[in-house]
Amino acid sequence: MKKVLILGVNGFIGHHLSKRILETTDWHVYGMDMNTDRITELLEDDNYKSRMHFFEGDITINKEWVEYHIKKCDVILPLVAIATPSTYVKQPLRVFELDFEANLPIVRSAAKYGKHLVFPSTSEVYGMCHDEEFDPENSELICGPINKPRWIYSNAKQLMDRVIWGYGMEGLNFTLFRPFNWIGAGLDSIHTPKEGSSRVVTQFFGHIVRGENISLVDGGAQKRAFTYIDDGIDALIRIIANKNGIASGKIYNIGNPINNYSIRDLAGMMLTLAAEYPEYAEGAKHVKIVETTSGAYYGAGYQDVQNRVPKITNTCEELGWAPTTTMADSLRNIFDAYRSQVAQAKALMD
Repeated sequence: MKKVLILGVNGFIGHHLSKRILETTDWHVYGMDMNTDRITELLEDDNYKSRMHFFEGDITINKEWVEYHIKKCDVILPLVAIATPSTYVKQPLRVFELDFEANLPIVRSAAKYGKHLVFPSTSEVYGMCHDEEFDPENSELICGPINKPRWIYSNAKQLMDRVIWGYGMEGLNFTLFRPFNWIGAGLDSIHTPKEGSSRVVTQFFGHIVRGENISLVDGGAQKRAFTYIDDGIDALIRIIANKNGIASGKIYNIGNPINNYSIRDLAGMMLTLAAEYPEYAEGAKHVKIVETTSGAYYGAGYQDVQNRVPKITNTCEELGWAPTTTMADSLRNIFDAYRSQVAQAKALMD
């Protein structure tokens, strides 16, 4: 019966992971976050109250609580991070302070108390790598010039990976996982109309619901390998279980190489699907696809990656895992999940 500490338990990965743990294992979840909107159902479910332990707090303030619970728990997942490109460009120091500086004491405590640290790296560490598939053990990590602050996120995460690896050389039990464009319900709020503030699927979905134009940055030719959240959580559960220590000291890409589509393709797929739903069809009729530049959309400090495909050989072989959700099913699941929220999203137009 593991005790799993999830910092950022109300976040996209955090709330999906907590739900899966409570539904399918006998593990206890100890969670901290500043909000509870995504985990309200779990907190109120009588079946889970004995195993779902929540504290409302901030990792940068409630440091004693964090250290105490690292000491108390078996597996530590520090999921608190800024992961929105507009913030990388406009507030790079905020990204560094939270994603690196605030997480470093957590890493050190995990090493101090001999815990299994399961840390969220990112597909962004590969940067503008030229490999057809990004290999966690061999691919070069290539970032742009300093005057492109977009790379602060990639660099902060990469430095943390290297620090964790260094602690591993001194005995830390760690696993680094690199999510490749995980998508699903609860990724961001669809009620956030501010451009560049949310991840691309949610951004497009919000525009469709509100009948607004979809902007393709630099033509939308850049590709991403999209991964449905349930597939990602499947892999994470196996990492946390860590049967026979298989995941210790490893780096895993968690992604779906088959779901590799351009952003332009994504916009087309989402508009076609929206037309099938009475709730979304009217809004979708008003949407036009327009092109913009990355400078106009994000600011001058932005650079993009044209292709980002994960090599998942070791993830599949060692964890006995494989992604199974198609792109069509992933998008349909998202559209289904938000059917009851359409009226609220449209109210933003008033």
